[in-house]
Amino acid sequence: MCDKNIKRKAKRFRVLPYSYYFYSMPDIIQLLPDHIANQIAAGEVIQRPASAVKELMENAVDSGATEIQLIIKDAGKELVQVIDNGCGMSETDARMCFERHATSKINKIEDLFHIRTMGFRGEALASIAAVAQVVLKSRKHDNDLGTLLEIENSEVKKQEPCSCPPGTNISMKNLFFSVPARRHFLKSNAAEMRHIVEEFTHVALAYPAITFSLNTNGQDLFHLRSGTVKQRILQLLGNNYQDRLVTVNESTEYLNVSGFVGKPETAKKTRGDQYFFVNNRFIKSGYLHHALMGAFADLIPSDSHPMYVLYIELDPARVDINVHPTKQEIKFEDEKLIYAFIQSSVKHALARFSIAPSLDFDLDPKIEQLPAITQPFTEEQKRQTAATDIFKAFTQKYQAHAIGNTYKYGSPETQDIPQSGNLPAMPDPDQRAAQQESDAIWRNENTWERPLQQIHGKYILQQIKSGFILIDQQSAHERILYEEYTKSSQQHPLPTQQSLFPEKLTLSPADTVLLHEMLPDLRTLGYDIQSAGDHTFIIHGIPGDMATGNEKESIEQLLEQFKHFSTELKMDKREMMIRSLAAQHAIKSGQNLSVPEMQNLIDRLFACEQPQVTAGGRNTFLTFRLEELDKLFGR
Repeated sequence: MCDKNIKRKAKRFRVLPYSYYFYSMPDIIQLLPDHIANQIAAGEVIQRPASAVKELMENAVDSGATEIQLIIKDAGKELVQVIDNGCGMSETDARMCFERHATSKINKIEDLFHIRTMGFRGEALASIAAVAQVVLKSRKHDNDLGTLLEIENSEVKKQEPCSCPPGTNISMKNLFFSVPARRHFLKSNAAEMRHIVEEFTHVALAYPAITFSLNTNGQDLFHLRSGTVKQRILQLLGNNYQDRLVTVNESTEYLNVSGFVGKPETAKKTRGDQYFFVNNRFIKSGYLHHALMGAFADLIPSDSHPMYVLYIELDPARVDINVHPTKQEIKFEDEKLIYAFIQSSVKHALARFSIAPSLDFDLDPKIEQLPAITQPFTEEQKRQTAATDIFKAFTQKYQAHAIGNTYKYGSPETQDIPQSGNLPAMPDPDQRAAQQESDAIWRNENTWERPLQQIHGKYILQQIKSGFILIDQQSAHERILYEEYTKSSQQHPLPTQQSLFPEKLTLSPADTVLLHEMLPDLRTLGYDIQSAGDHTFIIHGIPGDMATGNEKESIEQLLEQFKHFSTELKMDKREMMIRSLAAQHAIKSGQNLSVPEMQNLIDRLFACEQPQVTAGGRNTFLTFRLEELDKLFGR
């Protein structure tokens, strides 16, 4: 009876009863076809050419190779090729390696907690084959012939024996040829090449005993012979660190930390020479970076970044490396202990080389109560641990490397770490028109009658007949420079003042690629910078209106500003360059100005086409009218 009522009402309202859908519809859940599943995985694993570089180079490392070549064409969009002299693959393995979740590194679930190799999830080659044309040649050392495979869009086009050297030669051609929409989102060649160099650097620093080379568009960019960690650092980051590295080397039964930090005088305004490796795997960690910044407290300015290359070794079971597709973000079993250990190790190293003052740091009792310290060790192990240097560093007084109460261990990643926010949008046309109209009114009022007043080295106050205006000197100058640089880039180059003593600037590999990309536009804007090879540039001249004496710092800050804009905003390269230069060269808050300087700034501001806001949308001045002030005071 109930079912009849339901059907009657459903017919009346032209809606089928739920039971009809439940019993009548066919099955709707089905397995994805392999080529679609591979492309979904590729979206996580292969986001750009640099992603493929990382995966292919890590596979070459896992093969036991002692020599690895990376060949790039058209910033990886046309070709990414990796050649190694590793163990090579059999005919069956060469075919199987392109299947999803096919791996030689995991046989049982326990293996997941003891992984020391790079690639292990079995998705990289399948993902690459889903979005590119792949050619693989591989031969085992004890075989006379190798195997040739050609794969396109996850489909094997050819497999046959071939003659090739022992090892593996894999080429990825025409990335995203089958997904044009994703290819459209790739950035400029210089930007993509910078990411490739970063991934190459990560792998090369992790394995200094392996010989690496990088060739781009037929030119050798790197040829790194096998050697020590210090030699590899100098090969990649420049010989200016030759006598400016401090050795870090501390060991316990729980973990070991080794590597190098730069002396305080090597700190830069830009990030880039900061590297953490966990069991030879490069990681990104704002948490650990904060620990290291704490070790350099009072030794470098708060807006500078020290150089460091640190290797952390611990039981793989105590770290989860599979929390992110790129495996660059990991989770430690006991993050607080790692934080404290790194900070202590670096302080110890700096004190040992008489760089940091020998002060008395009280030990935070929380460290002694951490589970990793109290639970895993027997009495015998405790006695052995007590004899190690690092244990003494935590317990003895009058050691510069002991841990103090300066930092809270609850969430240091949220303390004192600058967060980059989005710039506000430009005002709409109606708002701009209103501002321009008010600007005209001020000019007609003969406004500049009384002396200008600077407030706290930040703002300029000027009385006008209808009230007063308050000008942000930094934002105002940024607007002035933005319009001047824009005009010069469209018409004629800005004048250059030549330096009597040219300065040498050495950059990281990634920043070297970035500066090469920026050089043509920098010359238009008044810079005279020449490449001297080996990641070194000579600064011969700077814009005519720029103060001399801080040329190197200016370029470093310019690079950092450029990277910020390229991350936060979608705009063309020249626009990012101009905004970066305007922000870099603008008068800073806290700079005292004379009355003529303030007057000159105001005159130049109101000569701008858009004086009300910066290019990023911040106000350059605010207007306070008498009637509004009277209302505030109840008049």
